[in-house]
Amino acid sequence: MHLTRPIRRGSARTRSRARRSLAAVAATVLAAGALVACSSDDGPGSTVDAFLSGWGKGDLQAVGFVTPAGLKVPAADVTRQLRELSGELADTPPALRRTGDPKVDANTATAGIRVAWSLPGGTPWEYDRQVRLTTGGDGQWRVIWEPQIVHEQLTDGDRIAVRRDAAPRAGVLDGAGEPIVTPRPVVRVGLQPSEVTDVKSVSRQLDAAFRAVRPAITPPVDLADLPKRLADADPGAFVEVVTLRAEAYRQIRSRIYDLPGTKFRAEKLDLAPTREFARALLGSVDQAQADDLAAHPDRYRQGDLVGHGGLQGRHDERLRGAPGLTVISERAGPDGTVAPTGTELFRQEPKPGQPVRTTLDVATQNAADAALRGEKRRAALVAVRVGDGAVLAAANGPGAAGENLAFTAQVPPGSTFKMVSALGLLDRGAVTLDGPVACPKTFTVDGRSFKNSDNFALGTVPFRTDFAKSCNTAFAALAPKLGPDGLAATGRALGLETEWDLGLDAFTGKVSAGGSPAEQAAAAFGQGTTLVSPLAMAAATAAVARGRWEQPKLVVDPAPAKAAPAGPQLKPESVEPLRTMMREVVTAGTATALKDAPGGPVHGKTGTAEYDDDPAHTHAWFVGWQGDVAFAVFVERGGSSGSSAVPIAERFLRALAAS
Repeated sequence: MHLTRPIRRGSARTRSRARRSLAAVAATVLAAGALVACSSDDGPGSTVDAFLSGWGKGDLQAVGFVTPAGLKVPAADVTRQLRELSGELADTPPALRRTGDPKVDANTATAGIRVAWSLPGGTPWEYDRQVRLTTGGDGQWRVIWEPQIVHEQLTDGDRIAVRRDAAPRAGVLDGAGEPIVTPRPVVRVGLQPSEVTDVKSVSRQLDAAFRAVRPAITPPVDLADLPKRLADADPGAFVEVVTLRAEAYRQIRSRIYDLPGTKFRAEKLDLAPTREFARALLGSVDQAQADDLAAHPDRYRQGDLVGHGGLQGRHDERLRGAPGLTVISERAGPDGTVAPTGTELFRQEPKPGQPVRTTLDVATQNAADAALRGEKRRAALVAVRVGDGAVLAAANGPGAAGENLAFTAQVPPGSTFKMVSALGLLDRGAVTLDGPVACPKTFTVDGRSFKNSDNFALGTVPFRTDFAKSCNTAFAALAPKLGPDGLAATGRALGLETEWDLGLDAFTGKVSAGGSPAEQAAAAFGQGTTLVSPLAMAAATAAVARGRWEQPKLVVDPAPAKAAPAGPQLKPESVEPLRTMMREVVTAGTATALKDAPGGPVHGKTGTAEYDDDPAHTHAWFVGWQGDVAFAVFVERGGSSGSSAVPIAERFLRALAAS
């Protein structure tokens, strides 16, 4: 038989004490569980995060490291090796982040990381790597240091290097879509020191020959340092003196070919049709200059081709494209020389530049350049197609001028502005073509006396005669009929003061408004505070010929984002008489030299503009059109338009007709 001990039930107090003990044990267990969960903050994940943070900052003292064999590595050594491995990118550490929770297996762990470099020019280079960790008896996680953390193809002693591959630069195209700059024949003229018997004599003869080239070489070839260069060079070297276009070389070949020591190399270079072809408008392409490198160290490198000025400068980013980048590894050899290992880590192919298409017409531009070729003063000629406002030519002189006066000059228009004043007067019914208007020798407004060129007087004549003969006093007397802002309103109808977008900077004019009676009188014949550019006046002239203003067009691809809308239709009853008067300027007025210009009837207006307080100091102008070509000629300090601007206009029209 079994003996059973009877069960004894305790008191209520005892049972309560027991329940409290169990609760305390449970609480202890829960607390222990909570501590285990919190300990993940000190696990491999936090160690990886500390490593990534220290990598970016260049300070890894908060992280422990061991080799794959388990030997401890000082944090300072890892910091140094990271910098050495980064090579050319050491000063721009990558952006780093952990890509997930580490995978733990006993006392080892593996964590994924994302490495994102920003290469020169902002090109991204991103890839994934893994960081291995281990923990010892102390419970501390340490990074297993190995160069492959930086990149899987790197080993100890390697360093990252970046190589740039220049992109093919695109060209500026003409209105027909053909490249303006193409490979053209040149001749490099040089000397071989060992064959030069008399340096001074050869230099003197070369200088005379170079000065005989037409159009003149601007700036002239400087031979001052030639004797020193020859003395410093190897006896058999080719010491270059100048590179000439083939047509320039042919002019002087007979003078220089047999000189002692001269040598010649025929090559091809990317060049415009002529040396002066739209030079200021197009700009130039040169090797990166010091200020380019300083302003954009991430964009340019020594030897890069960079656009300067004109369209080449404005659209440089589009034309140059994006260079290709190749990331490689390098290693120092036994002699300390660093050489590529042959391992390519990353490649981005160059992106060729995109062309910029313009409206320029080669024949018209050549005619404009030829017209200015003999002008020694600063001058500009801009031509616009009447039909659509396309800029056909923009020439600046003398020589291959660097400043685009055709677009950016801010100068008084002189009597060419009578075209605008006359349109305003006709619009208001203040004058008629044959209505009588007095042209006295002088006319005084508020104590200011106005006179005509050479102090002429016509008496009372039809308004058309006042216009054709360019009578200042007649227009000064008519100024009140325009009102304080009537001239500005008419100017705006012809595109002046309007905000244009044609792919290159241009001054659109500033017309006098709201001035004193004397200022209004001066403004009526293009003096006072009114300022214009040759392009603005050519566009206004084209508007008269067309019957409506259209914004000039220069760059058509990429298309301007904010081209100005067309102006209002000009009143036929006003613009037709104006055209008649502008024809009479040529047939019976101040520009009769253009009567026999080939190519059809010429309409126009001459202008002489005072630019300071001395009436003898004047710019010269002519604006007009023939057929579908409107144009403006400006000569700085040109004096009488009949002796400077009109002859240039004639040369332009004759060259255009012959093209």
